[in-house]
Amino acid sequence: MRHQNFRRFNLAILFPFLWLLTSCGSDTAPLPPTIEWPIAKDVYTTAERQILPVGLSPDTPKLNPAQVALYDQYGYGLWLVGNGTNYSADPDRTQAYDRRLELAPDNAGASNAACLLTFFAITDIHLTDKESPAQPIYPGWSAVFGPTSAGLFVSSYSPIILSTTHVLDAAIQTVNALHEKTPFDFGISLGDNINNNQYNELRWFIDVMDGEYITPSSGAHAGAGTIDYQKPYKAAGLNRAIPWYQVIGNHDQYWSGIAYESVKTRAAHVGNEVINIRFDLADPNFVEETGAYMGVVDGTTPYGDVIKCGPEENFAAPPTVVADKNRHALATDESSSLNWMTEFFTTTSNPVGHGFTQANLDQDFACYTFVPKADVPLKVIVLDDTNKKDPAYTSAMFVGSGALDQTRLDWLRDELQKGQDEGQLMIIAAHIPIRPQKNLDDETPAYCFYDHDFEDELLATLHEYPNLILWIAGHRHLNTVTAQPNNPDDPADQPERSFWEVETASLRDFPQQFRIFEILRNSDNTISILVTNVDPAVAEGSPAAKSRGYAIGAARIFGATPAILADTTSHAYNAELVKQLTPEMQAKIADCGTAIEP
Repeated sequence: MRHQNFRRFNLAILFPFLWLLTSCGSDTAPLPPTIEWPIAKDVYTTAERQILPVGLSPDTPKLNPAQVALYDQYGYGLWLVGNGTNYSADPDRTQAYDRRLELAPDNAGASNAACLLTFFAITDIHLTDKESPAQPIYPGWSAVFGPTSAGLFVSSYSPIILSTTHVLDAAIQTVNALHEKTPFDFGISLGDNINNNQYNELRWFIDVMDGEYITPSSGAHAGAGTIDYQKPYKAAGLNRAIPWYQVIGNHDQYWSGIAYESVKTRAAHVGNEVINIRFDLADPNFVEETGAYMGVVDGTTPYGDVIKCGPEENFAAPPTVVADKNRHALATDESSSLNWMTEFFTTTSNPVGHGFTQANLDQDFACYTFVPKADVPLKVIVLDDTNKKDPAYTSAMFVGSGALDQTRLDWLRDELQKGQDEGQLMIIAAHIPIRPQKNLDDETPAYCFYDHDFEDELLATLHEYPNLILWIAGHRHLNTVTAQPNNPDDPADQPERSFWEVETASLRDFPQQFRIFEILRNSDNTISILVTNVDPAVAEGSPAAKSRGYAIGAARIFGATPAILADTTSHAYNAELVKQLTPEMQAKIADCGTAIEP
């Protein structure tokens, strides 16, 4: 029986506090807040319980994205807590949910013998300074109900931008609670922590992870004393026993993830005029041209009304906001990644740098490796597979897609060869996936690198290293698992040269989930990779709980097909992915790991 736990908007102040706003300037430091946003008491993976949207009938009134106050009235954001997926139906885990044997066809009778490694992955959090005059909010805010509004329009705006720090904080509190049940060896963020290459957005991310005070507003800090999503609060912080590591994404480096920072965009970040652009992504120079002011969120309104936006002819003078120097762009003309990497050294959680070292800064190189456990022969290869600035290629498609230059490709080959020579299992952690399954319902491969031929060549290169077991990525905001067989026509042909690819959904957009990965040794010394989605636990009435409803509503409005309106599924995908190893690696791991009790 599903638990009928319908979410309702509740604008009551949950935790009263005094927050004194002495002036409306960017240099004003708010007093330390006393408010906190604790998560729900009990935490679960989607194997146990899952968040399910409440389905809508085809005749439900069609809302536009900006009609946030009506989302709840017409059921767009309603959800309930339902039974878990079938993944944990067998408590002994001898037959996990969706046990996939494409890459190990002879493994059907093997059982899980020992746990080698457990970690969590978050991705595409897109922490957003919603009051920044440099955000491209207007195209999404002004869109209308229908599938033509999908894609980058929902990335431009949905009401989830009101409380992105709160969702991250809830996810980290959920990680901490799960860690008390089964400890994690590490955590990793797969990129796009931030939305718009801004310093204050990145500080929010690191400070939430560190458990610092968060002021989730900028500029005038409008509504910070009265509006829940604007109130300063104390983040919980990740349990200090869990080291966490970082991957770079396209939004971390570029304006809205799709354009190089320029004189115009840098001025907009720190200035007081709302940016005016021509939002036509087919035009490589769309940011440099004009047509409409992009707007900002009015933090004094409960539903985050967007103001100071629209066609430029509607304004006698450019609309303005209170400037804030902490909004400055991280990218420079010389480097899109150096300032971003440097910021991870200002932290109180572990390890300092979160994978990046002084060598990364010296070389301006966002790739590195680490070994999570000294007694397990496994290393993680953190790969920067984003496109770098190229004056010859300025289109949004190029800037937002994947690529490897010769330096990074050579480094990757060297690390794969070292892992092979040293007898290490290997996981590649990158932001952008490599020729993945298109989506959960369509197994047609999708190309995510700008150069499709290179993507095919890279895939062939990866098959040369049988110790590679897994590629993990974000970027597409999907929960998808793709088998990457050595020989697609004959998966039984040298299956040890095959690997699995796992994508994790965004914490920004529905279903707002993260993943748990468990690397297991099986009784026949194959490897099983257990992947499990987790819905962050949220306190009723909190900004994070409201964000969940906004995410469901936005998916329906921007997707806007009858199937999406009626959809009551969680979009979780939990599976056991079995991988064949070489005889040498089978022997090497034969005694590794913590035994799983029968």
